[in-house]
Amino acid sequence: MRNLCSAVIVFSPAKGSNVWRKQMSNSSSISHFLLLPLADTRQLQLLHFCLFLGISLAALLANGLIISAVACGHLLHTPMFFFLLNLALTDLGSICTTVPKAMHNSLWDTRNISYTGCAAQLFLFLFFISAEFSLLTVMCYDRYVSICKPLHYGTLLGSRACAHMAAAAWASGFITALLHTANTFSLPLCQGNALSQFFCEIPHILKLSCSHSKLRELGVSILTTSLAFGCFVFIVFSYVQIFRAVLRILSEQGRHKAFSTCLPHLAVVSLFLSTAAFAHLKPPSISSPSLDLAVSVLYSVVPPALNPLIYSLRNQELKAAVWRLVTGQFQKH
Repeated sequence: MRNLCSAVIVFSPAKGSNVWRKQMSNSSSISHFLLLPLADTRQLQLLHFCLFLGISLAALLANGLIISAVACGHLLHTPMFFFLLNLALTDLGSICTTVPKAMHNSLWDTRNISYTGCAAQLFLFLFFISAEFSLLTVMCYDRYVSICKPLHYGTLLGSRACAHMAAAAWASGFITALLHTANTFSLPLCQGNALSQFFCEIPHILKLSCSHSKLRELGVSILTTSLAFGCFVFIVFSYVQIFRAVLRILSEQGRHKAFSTCLPHLAVVSLFLSTAAFAHLKPPSISSPSLDLAVSVLYSVVPPALNPLIYSLRNQELKAAVWRLVTGQFQKH
């Protein structure tokens, strides 16, 4: 794609083609990017490596246990746990996309990531993050139906309907990632190759692009932001209806059971949206490399590690299934 764009611009007779030729030449000559180091001193780099290693191992273990418990536990073959399994897959994918390269750079004191590697990292990260938000929206619908329309639960959320909704969530993530990645890496890069981030992220790549070449990416961003805002409105509206229905439940045990299934999802949604919104919407006046780095870790690394903990704290069925898995007692059930 870059070679095609370069050929079109270089052989264009339009006025100012020399400027465009120089810009596209700079873009096509970029073979790698320079990522922001996690620390300046060697001791802090090794400390960050150990910290990321601990977080990534915790995320891999926790999400792996959830996936195995749901897959092996017949009592967990319900829509809620089916979507939770898919959510754990997105968490595993997102943390495995960004953290290993950051750990490698910290351990070996390097900053390089290849042009192709950067494009692949950006695509995969957007794919898993977008699919996760779509899954959280679908899981909200699952909670809404189970509490507000329990008599229609089996009809509205049958196995085929759940498979279609999960497939739609993954497909939306793929399309979103493909559009953003294709648009971002088709732009001419004429302001160096140093990224102010520990992984490849769209805003920091756009800073390297020529200012008049960002309209297409802006259009795609407006489209995906509008869709994300629509999902957010749906989640808020659903939870308003859910809480109204829960407050009408007469028995305290019934209210407790309803809250125990809704609060973990609400906590995961709040963690995901608050960290991502602050990372991308914080005012430039308070922006700094260290703050940007800390916020990026909060929304890209911390949620995949915390989501399994949030879901397992109040869900007795999941905790029991994980315990049976760890102790090897599934064959008895």
